[in-house]
Parts: sequence; structure tokens; C-alpha cells
Amino acid sequence: MICRLHVSGYITSFGSLEWAKTHDAETQTSPVVSALVDGGAVCVGKTVIDEMAYSIHGENKHFDTPTNPAAPDRVPGGCSSGSAVAVAGGMVDFALGIDSIGGVRIPGAYCGVLAFRPSHAVVSSGGVIPVAPSLDTIGWFARDPSVLRRVGHLLLRLNYADIRPPRHFYIADDCFELSKIPARRLTQVVTKSVEKLFGRQVTRVNLENYLASKISSLRNYSNGHRNGDSKFPSLLALCNAMRSLHKHEFKDQHMEWINSVKPALDARIVSNLSEDGDSDIDGCQDVRNKARLALGALLKDDGILVIPTASGCPPKLNAKELSSESYNSQTLCLSSLASMSGCCQVSIPLGTHDKCPVSVSFIARHGCDRFLLDTIQTMYATIQEQVEILAKSNVSSKQAMNEEAAEAAKEKGNAAFKEKQWQKAVNLYTEAIKLNGKVATYYSNRAAAFLELTSYRQAEADCTSAIDLDPKIVKAYLRRGTAREMMGYYKEAVEDFSHALVLEPMNKTAGVAINRLKKLFP
Repeated sequence: MICRLHVSGYITSFGSLEWAKTHDAETQTSPVVSALVDGGAVCVGKTVIDEMAYSIHGENKHFDTPTNPAAPDRVPGGCSSGSAVAVAGGMVDFALGIDSIGGVRIPGAYCGVLAFRPSHAVVSSGGVIPVAPSLDTIGWFARDPSVLRRVGHLLLRLNYADIRPPRHFYIADDCFELSKIPARRLTQVVTKSVEKLFGRQVTRVNLENYLASKISSLRNYSNGHRNGDSKFPSLLALCNAMRSLHKHEFKDQHMEWINSVKPALDARIVSNLSEDGDSDIDGCQDVRNKARLALGALLKDDGILVIPTASGCPPKLNAKELSSESYNSQTLCLSSLASMSGCCQVSIPLGTHDKCPVSVSFIARHGCDRFLLDTIQTMYATIQEQVEILAKSNVSSKQAMNEEAAEAAKEKGNAAFKEKQWQKAVNLYTEAIKLNGKVATYYSNRAAAFLELTSYRQAEADCTSAIDLDPKIVKAYLRRGTAREMMGYYKEAVEDFSHALVLEPMNKTAGVAINRLKKLFP
């Protein structure tokens, strides 16, 4: 656990020697720690955090910077650096951390381990030194998704329930533009995993435009020196509101001690705390409330938002980048989504890029923690399998370009389909198939367009091709069943609809079709 959680008989150092010297040993243990010990865990020690938990880098001049096992010449990320390092290094099965503006998610990404930030206020914050109560959340790290889930069940006090599969995956394309890692390197693994496990396509969204349409008050935080990139004004404004709230609440909690003791704080903390300007805290809280409503409306109870966890590889130790406003803004821009909405988020390692850990994050609406933990439990092995496939494949640059162009053609085809431009959609899906004929979704989508054009024979053939490539693609069975019904092959149609029900027992379209055909042709 980190040095912000109280353990009876020990001083909670808060990453500061001066803090440790001016505070007594605790008389009570954090309820979270007690719950885990009661559940069978063994507490083996406390870990280092950034000084007063204020940074996202993982550096600490008092206790030294924990060495990142995944990239020893890089920072481990903060504030819960020691916990992430302990898990990544195999010293413990799991460790606790505190996440206000990214303090669990960022070190998890930088050290290449699973990192879970639960929904705000669903885990007890008792026995914890606060930094920004509106943002503070106890999170945890693990290498194994089953351990991550087990810890969650203990802390969230969850009873047994059937696993509920996700129905919608939203990839925030604009957020991936903020990352220095090639977007395809991150999103391809998720896309292929979703298609393989659930027979579904991901949905591409522009989060910048969505937030702008849902949270009009963001414009109040769009001006000022922090907005270096006008391409993402809403995302940056959300980040600014979070940083203002974080600084205000930190000062409210600790400035009295700082002014009294006058500790030798890190220069970056001093600089940040001394910046002029009064924060509109009521306005920040309004943005926070509306962010929760906005993401809740998008994701509902069965949706997952996919974003990069961090803006790139972990910076090198003592790099100038760590003091760069651009680096901090872009990284915090991504973490502000869950911090300000209070949604739950998990960072998932995706192997390495340039010998450094990389990751993506899944976000679910506030209160859907069980759903998110179950989703990771279900998907993790397949995600890592896809990571290995990607790492081992020696795809030529031409093939890679073709695959990317095929995806672009598919997206254009989807847009044409939505506009009811059926022939244009067929042409675009055909282009995608010519570029990459190994993707079942392309054939299934073209079949949907052929159905609209009443070209049932072509639709049947495309669905068969899709099923040959991926026997679990539910939509292909539904579309082939429809095509066969329209051509009078009723027995074969029933077989297709029945197969769709086997793959997806709650599929209403298949159930209605079978009942209709059985009534007409008993």
C-alpha cells in the first residue's frame, strides 16, 4: 500500500520527510486495508509516493524514485509510483494506490500493469490523507485480471452475479490523436479482440465534439496559457477545470501546514501552488456533475469508452519533458475524463513500443465497476493474444498501409450505409475487401447493403464468406438467414437464426424471426 493510507502504529509519511517528522503514528488502520486483510490478504509494507502526492511523474527527492521494472531509464509515473513498481517487479500480487488526477492509471501504464480506478466515492476514503476530496479515489494494481477482480469484489462488497457482456465499444479517435503512439498500434488490438469475442464492431466517436455539445460551461475554461492546442478545446478545458479543482482542494487541505512548517517542497510544486488566479470552484463542480451525466448518457449500463491511458511512452528520468506544460496538459487531458466524471477506468497493458510499456484504458459509467471488472476478466487473455500476434507479425509496410486503408474504406462505407446510399456502401466495402480480404466484418457489412438492394444471392454469399473467416460473427448469421428467407430457403433460414441464438441467446431479432417462420411453415 502507499504512504497515504493509515496503518495503526505507523506514521503516514505522505511522501515527505517533514510531514513524517511533524505527525504522530496513526491509532487506526484504514478500513480499506482492514477489509483486504480480513479477506485473506497479507500487508507486507508501505510504498513510496510523489511528494505530498502532488505529481504524476513518480519522482521523490526525499525517498528516491522507485525504479520502473519495465523501463529502468524511465519514470514510473505517479503519484502511486511505489505500488505500481512493486506489482510490476513481482514483489506482490497487488497493491493499493490513490488516484486524484491519474495517480493510479498513469503509473500502471508506465510500468505495464493493470491499474483500476473505481467510481468516485464507491470505496471508503476513511483513513487516507486527502489531496482533493472531489477527485480522490482509492485504486489498485495487479498483473493478473482475476486478482484485480477479486480485490474489487472485496472493496466494492460485490455479491455473486452473472457476467454481463458489453454491447457497445466506443473508440475516441480524437483522444488517440493526443497520443504519440501510432493509433493503429493501440486500437487494432481492441478492435480485433471485440470482433473475436463478441462478433461486434467498435463505434468511432469524436469525444471533443460530444463534450462540447453536452457541457456548455466548458467554454469558461478554454482560455488561458494552458490551452496550447486549439484542436481539442473541450478536452483541454475539462483538464483545466480538473487542475483548478485539484489545486484549490489541495490548498484547502494542506496550505496551513505548508505555511506553518515551511517544508522544502519540490520546485514544481511550489511553482504550481504559487500561480495567480482565483478558481471558480462552483463552476468546476458544475463541470464535474455535467461530465458525469454526459458520459453516463453515452455509455449507459453496457458501454465501454476506449482511450489511451497516457499521451505516450514514459519520459526519461530527469527529462525536460517532465516540466513541459504540453506534456502535462496532454497526459492530464486524458486522465481528466474519469477524474471529472467520477467514472471507473482500467488501464490495460498492450506490450511495448520502442521498448517502453504502452496501454489503453476502458471507461465505464459511474457505478458500473462490477461490469468493468468483469469485462477485463473476459477480454484480457484475448487482448494479450492479439498483442502477441501483432508483435510477432512481420507485416510489410505495404500490407500495413493496405490494412489501414481498408479500415478507412469500411468507415466510409458505414457512413454511406447510414445515409441510405446502398450502392455507394457496397462499392466502399468492396474496396475494403480488395485491400484486405481477411476481415469478416467487411463481408458482413457488404451483405447488409446487398440486402437493402434486394440482392439476396450476393448477400448470402458474403455472409458465408464472413462466417468462414469468423464462425462467431452473429450479424452474418442473421443477415444470411434474412437473405435465405427472402429466397424461399426457409429451413436454412431457421438454421441460421437458430445458430445466432446459440451464440447470443438474448438476440431478439433471431428469436422473432424463428417464431415467424415456424408459424408460417410449421
